[in-house]
Amino acid sequence: MAVGHMPLSIFKLLRVKQWSKNLLTFAAWLFSGRYTDSGELRVTLLSFLAMCLASSGTYVFNDIADRERDSRHPKKKNRPIASGAVPVGLAAVIGTLCVCGSLALAMFLNATCFWLVLSYLLIQVAYNLKLKHVSLLDVFIVASGFIIRAVLGASALVVPISGWFLVCTGALALMLGFAKRRNEFVSSGPDAGKVRETLTHYTRPSLDALVIFFAGCSAVFYGTYTLESSTGKAHPALILTVPCVIYGISRYMLLVFNRDEGGEPADLLFGDLHILGSLLLFLIFAYLTMTGTVKLPFLIP
Repeated sequence: MAVGHMPLSIFKLLRVKQWSKNLLTFAAWLFSGRYTDSGELRVTLLSFLAMCLASSGTYVFNDIADRERDSRHPKKKNRPIASGAVPVGLAAVIGTLCVCGSLALAMFLNATCFWLVLSYLLIQVAYNLKLKHVSLLDVFIVASGFIIRAVLGASALVVPISGWFLVCTGALALMLGFAKRRNEFVSSGPDAGKVRETLTHYTRPSLDALVIFFAGCSAVFYGTYTLESSTGKAHPALILTVPCVIYGISRYMLLVFNRDEGGEPADLLFGDLHILGSLLLFLIFAYLTMTGTVKLPFLIP
């Protein structure tokens, strides 16, 4: 490959597009309402960067381990390592730097952040070695990574986080995970088992049911968070964000079941105007609520 193409290949190797998942580290900062403290924003950014490095490092080593199988896959054969665009030795160095960098950043923040990032890395090792071949458990393991992201952001700020927000995060991650499995199942047809081993244990009705179940759970859990958490009770107007969440989930479900999408959640997040619009409104209402700009005095706190 031409030298000029190497930076693009490394960009793809790190799967920078997937860094959008790590935006969950900003959740604690968003709901803290302390937007004028530059120090808190700085540590949140560092926690985000730590998770970006950790997730990219796991992607790199996973691609190294799966390079032979990926090379025979119709789509994955174009991945940088499987295609030969990035040599295995260079990829290993990049992966090692990412992992070490993530742990160093986490330790710089505090010990809790270090153990969270280390736990994430160890879980990913177990996932790539064995657990990704166990149906149901594979998606739950992926969902645990989202919970770790949310807790990491709170730990970086040294603030508590509501259990209702964590179960909502987990349910939302499970919805996205099973929607992705559904997309793989539908698009692969009879060869689903060759694309992913666990797909042989699923049926389309079972995947449909799981997506619907966790979509409902995530909406209910978030609504409960805005009503029952200490943050929600202190800021009753936070309930204004609930319609945004419900609309975003509803739009996502429409795309999953009408167009069989869901294979790449990040593409829908930034590619669908309805979902992107609901996210922007959510952020606006959350900001206005947490700063006290918007209040609903008729609500019982």
